[in-house]
Amino acid sequence: MSELQEKVVKASSLSRKQTLISIFIIGILFFIFGFVSWVNSILIPYFKIACELSHFKAYLVTFAFYISYFVMSVPASYLLKRTGFKKGMMTGFWIMALGAFIFVPAALTRTYEIFLIGLFTIGAGLSVLQTAANPYITVLGPKESAAQRISIMGIFNKGAGIIAPLLFAAVILKATDTDLFAKLSGMGVEEKGKALDELIRRVIIPYICVGSVLVLLGFLVRYSPLPEIDTEHESEELAFSNMGKKSILAFPHLVLGAIGIFLHVGTQVIAIDTIIGYANSMQIPLMEAKTFPAYTLAATICGYIFGIIAIPRWVSQVNALRFCTLLGTVLTLLIIFSKGEVRFLGHTADISIWFVVLLGLANSLVWAGIWPLALDELGKFTKLGASVMIMGLCGNAILPLIYGYLADHFSVRNAYWVLLPCYLYLVFYAVYGHRIRKWLF
Repeated sequence: MSELQEKVVKASSLSRKQTLISIFIIGILFFIFGFVSWVNSILIPYFKIACELSHFKAYLVTFAFYISYFVMSVPASYLLKRTGFKKGMMTGFWIMALGAFIFVPAALTRTYEIFLIGLFTIGAGLSVLQTAANPYITVLGPKESAAQRISIMGIFNKGAGIIAPLLFAAVILKATDTDLFAKLSGMGVEEKGKALDELIRRVIIPYICVGSVLVLLGFLVRYSPLPEIDTEHESEELAFSNMGKKSILAFPHLVLGAIGIFLHVGTQVIAIDTIIGYANSMQIPLMEAKTFPAYTLAATICGYIFGIIAIPRWVSQVNALRFCTLLGTVLTLLIIFSKGEVRFLGHTADISIWFVVLLGLANSLVWAGIWPLALDELGKFTKLGASVMIMGLCGNAILPLIYGYLADHFSVRNAYWVLLPCYLYLVFYAVYGHRIRKWLF
């Protein structure tokens, strides 16, 4: 018997203390996920200025970052199967560190393509961590309260998402940058090049620090008290139910759930990563607009807090999912059709931007609702099923590009039409799709 097999334990055999310690450690991982992921909301307008990009090219930030999930998720499941959760997570942190260090030559040469390689590498490491952490927290307790545990993870994730753009902006942006951005168009080629070189090189020290911390975190998680949980063995009843199923595609509720994740994460990243550009279209400068992603994430955290308190005591995770998907549908229509200037929280803007903020609330319990429904009764297919779900995160890569294309060819407001079919599908999965256990064809 290998060292890994000797250390593997059943989730049900963990003591309450072990479970709480495990939840806390995974919570730290979700904080890291959030910090690294949601800093993209400030990177997009930052690169757009510093590298002189169109809307479409600027959203290649999210494409490069999240397409790695599609490429790496299945390899990540086999890595975790071979090494176990802890060594796999360590590897994920080190891959992310490599991506952070790639930002240094990218900034020194102001080469957007090298930045995209760095973002892809960070995303590849993150896909390993996500493939490990999401099924881990799902099985770390009763399945009826999985959405509650995932909501706790969401607070760690989105809390980091509030901090990251503001901290990053504080480090790389100066109070005088508003004047600099206004003067760029009138500068000569050489003067403008020098100004943009200085601007882009501000990311070097922050990303050296991020890379160093990620290397250290790899060691820490490897030698942490986090137990290896057995997801390979099934009960006799579940083994009989899954008998004859040779492929992960034999589970319709999983496949439909992965499509749901693809659309959900796309709507989530659009709500957060486009809101600064939407605010700019209302003549709100970047130094003021940088706070809007934090408002959206704060709305998401409010939804998580409700989920922690109410699920499953007063509201089932399925009904919470149904409410959130319907709310997203309604808010999308309000973004497109509502008009009128309002002053709120010190900002004067069109009322529609606050409906974009409220998408954070609509998105809050969708991830937590889909995961336990999609992984239900997968047994020994759990890790591979989780990798299929993580592949769905490439929705973060595809949907913002569609939004960027529509914004370039129509308007930043009408580009939000891309959200409507996404939410309608999520309503379908919440109401009916998650119950499908056999394909009709």
